Amino acid sequence: MTTSMHVPSAHVDTFARDRLPPRDQWPDLPFDRPELDYPERLNVTSALLDPWLARGWAPRPCLIAATGTWSWGDLAATVDRIAGLLVEEHGLVPGNRVLLRGPNTPMLAACWLAVAKAGGIVVATMPLLRAAELTHILEKAEVDLALCDARFLEDLSGARASVRQGFPVLAFNAANATDSLEARIAGRPAGFAAVDTAADDICLIAFTSGTTGRPKATAHFHRDMLAVADLSPRSQLGVTPDDVFCGSPSIAFAYGLGGLMLFPLRAGACSVLIDRPTPEGVLQAIARHKGTVCFTVPTVYRSMSALIAAGGAPDTGSLRACVSAGEPLTPSTFDDWKRLTGLPILDTLGTTELLNAVLASPPDAIRPGATGKPVPGYEATVLDEWGEPLPPGQVGRLAVRGPTGCRYLDDPRQEGYVVRGWNITGDACHMDEDGYFWHHGRVDDLIVSAGYKIAGMEIEDALLQHPLVEECAVIAAPDPIRGAVPKAFLVLRPGTRSGPELAREIQDHVKALIAPFKYPRRIEFLEQLPRTETGKIQRFKLRQREWQDADTSAAAE
Repeated sequence: MTTSMHVPSAHVDTFARDRLPPRDQWPDLPFDRPELDYPERLNVTSALLDPWLARGWAPRPCLIAATGTWSWGDLAATVDRIAGLLVEEHGLVPGNRVLLRGPNTPMLAACWLAVAKAGGIVVATMPLLRAAELTHILEKAEVDLALCDARFLEDLSGARASVRQGFPVLAFNAANATDSLEARIAGRPAGFAAVDTAADDICLIAFTSGTTGRPKATAHFHRDMLAVADLSPRSQLGVTPDDVFCGSPSIAFAYGLGGLMLFPLRAGACSVLIDRPTPEGVLQAIARHKGTVCFTVPTVYRSMSALIAAGGAPDTGSLRACVSAGEPLTPSTFDDWKRLTGLPILDTLGTTELLNAVLASPPDAIRPGATGKPVPGYEATVLDEWGEPLPPGQVGRLAVRGPTGCRYLDDPRQEGYVVRGWNITGDACHMDEDGYFWHHGRVDDLIVSAGYKIAGMEIEDALLQHPLVEECAVIAAPDPIRGAVPKAFLVLRPGTRSGPELAREIQDHVKALIAPFKYPRRIEFLEQLPRTETGKIQRFKLRQREWQDADTSAAAE
């Protein structure tokens, strides 16, 4: 299949399509693998559900939640009823944007699939975003309709009141409410003919998590949803219909969308959706539902390891694969989990712009500490600051290209992300002689101190091996002699008292593990680190604070 846009769009509302970047600013999008040979007309919901219904699998379990289990037939019927309601009673036309808000539940998944089946564009939002953050999304996407979990209406209502365009809000998971989405679809017929969307019609607008500043709106097509589900799950995980997926990331987050919805549905497998995904909750779900594949972030793996080590944690013996993304996987986190469970963690790296993992650890050839190799269908390299490839061993900018890629909506930052057809992810990496990529943090996280290049991630791994350190972040802090020095922000384990003596002890601990010149010359203790809704540490906020403080001090002098 070609990547051109010659196939007529089904979108009547062309708002999103009109705001795609110029075609010459798109990355290269090769669709040259046999598993990516999709038809020119494609609706992702039909592609995910219809094959299993045709097999007679309507009674089989599909989605599991604390409130009960949905079969494939339950999901398909609910999707059709929601789609019918949106079109017939709310005038949804193909291309309209529909905001979704709520934690992971079967109803949220059904709403996602219903919007896509009706030809709408899902605008995915994290459930804990506040009114100001939602306002930016509403204004950028010019939302036509919102479907919101009843428990999370307050901030959406506040955001809706602050924007010019009005739109209806339908609440779901509203127990016993006569006007809930569930009540309104109860008497509707189950049949709904999927809109005949083009494979390259926009299906999803996903907003970046804001680790580097104001979130950007990224557009993804119907075919993109299938591409990510047909590449890494098959090559990396060997997924079958007998698998049970568990995990913590929200399906509004690209990582969670793939791992807890697209991947299991494409494989005919079952997914456990946890609306309060604490480390304890994830462990309990794995044990209760015999989870076989876990998707979560390193922070949760560290917490689950601590629970297992303390004794009395639920049995995780059903697991066969553990996947990590969202933040760097440190060697200490990998080692602790493997020692306690016998299972390695398969590290991955992806971005909202690329929709899912583009680098992943080969399950049969894991190299601890390395992120992995390109997922089949993608290619990657490391570029210098002038855009030229670097030889193995040298740290530079990660560049990736494959069937998915960056398309920001009406955003000048597109030109900085796509260079000569490559997606420049903002990650600092080196590639070894065997083609493994090693992550050194974000490009902005590299610390240049007295001529030395120091990876903050390496310091963070050493810090996390101290028994009193719960969480940490290391940044470059301004220094009048060295230009910059590593500064560590530490969150200590509960009950630990901070102070200069502990700071010196931790510094000595780091010097004993890595080259002494890399130790954090400054340490600050915090109650908590700034994080995005997806759980990523917002190091840019810590950097901004340090450099602003330095500027203020200089001005005062």
